[in-house]
Amino acid sequence: MPQNEGPQHEGFEEELGAVLRGTGDIFAADDRRELAEGGIRRGRRRLVRRRLAVTGGVLALAAVGIGGVYGGSLLGPAASPDKASVAAPPQPSSAHGSADSPKRPGGTAEIPVKDIAAVLKAHSPQGTWDFGDLNGSGQAVAGVFDDGNGKAAVSVGLYRASGSGEAGEGRVACPDEVAVPFDDCTTQNLPNGSRLMILQGYEYPDKREETKSWRAVLLTKDGFLIDASEYNAAAEKGAPISRPNPPLTPAQLKSLVTTDAWGPLLAQLPTLPKKPGGNGRPEQHPEPTGTAVRDTLRSLLPQGLTVRSKGGEDSHGYVVVDDGKGASLVGVDVQPGSRALIADLFGGGDVVTLPDGRMVRATQQPGEKGGAGVVWWNVDTITPDGFRVVVSGFNSPAQHEAATRAEPALTMEQLKTIALSQRWHTLPMTNGPRRP
Repeated sequence: MPQNEGPQHEGFEEELGAVLRGTGDIFAADDRRELAEGGIRRGRRRLVRRRLAVTGGVLALAAVGIGGVYGGSLLGPAASPDKASVAAPPQPSSAHGSADSPKRPGGTAEIPVKDIAAVLKAHSPQGTWDFGDLNGSGQAVAGVFDDGNGKAAVSVGLYRASGSGEAGEGRVACPDEVAVPFDDCTTQNLPNGSRLMILQGYEYPDKREETKSWRAVLLTKDGFLIDASEYNAAAEKGAPISRPNPPLTPAQLKSLVTTDAWGPLLAQLPTLPKKPGGNGRPEQHPEPTGTAVRDTLRSLLPQGLTVRSKGGEDSHGYVVVDDGKGASLVGVDVQPGSRALIADLFGGGDVVTLPDGRMVRATQQPGEKGGAGVVWWNVDTITPDGFRVVVSGFNSPAQHEAATRAEPALTMEQLKTIALSQRWHTLPMTNGPRRP
């Protein structure tokens, strides 16, 4: 699985895409700057509340996303079988326009969708397209393409990145294969200052369906994103495989997202609205650095374990350990500022409240990523002021891979000890002062 350069990150497959698309539906136009800067983080947290999946960048893909970036078009629309959807997803953006071009402040772009479709058609191989209704406006389009070798869903979206690592370079970083399997992923710095990622992966991490998801994301030096996705089926999900591979080759995907024809359309994207007061940046909760989270997790492991691999991103980290009985994934998610989750996540009878007020919920259940025989042991903790630490153990090296042992390498008591360690409360923070 070659990569040209840059560290690997984890994506959140199709689930993160669904979460981000759902998050976008509940935000008003004047909330979109914060959505752009915090959408991936919120998406991750919502997923971690259901299952701890070690993260990577993405767009996350938003994919980030990219990423989930990586199991689908995290920010773009999904095409239905034999018809297209036209969407104006939440704020991240594409690539070639000048950042100084006059644009409407905030809101959704009003680019004629037929213009986006025209550029997509002009820079694709010969074939027929079904875009459905192109009379609307937005900043993304999806259609079904047929070159005579089988119908394929193809989409492209134009977005404005907020400038943060998650909303910018995190969207053009390859995912971590511990969470997201792929056949190939490359990143490249282009002479004009743009950065390109091309990912050849799958819609489902466990490959329960052989739907391939290929994606190209370009981040320009001006802070725009062009995000193109394609599949070897007429829809992202729910359609039978129609061809061995998606129709556009990696080279053709690169040509599509790097064409200068996107420039006039990118110039129509709205500017990100500023929050009143200060420097106009949205308020953010301080979060620990990714390096500190990963190093702390490793330092808290019991004796007798060999660390086979490690990774993660931002406030998420993981290690794959082996005690001689098989590989086992251990992950952690550190979430300051989670007080609002207490009522929803810690209101049941299975929650134990410690003398210092911290609440602990311990669960054991089957894995949810498709790996045969995988079990998921989880310890979720939170302080009265909302400092949350979630630690999980699996009996496989990755959630989508088959179990390598009967139980995780760490016992529930060991996972609990890690989650309740005071070291998490003294981690250096990225967006604020160290927690006392």
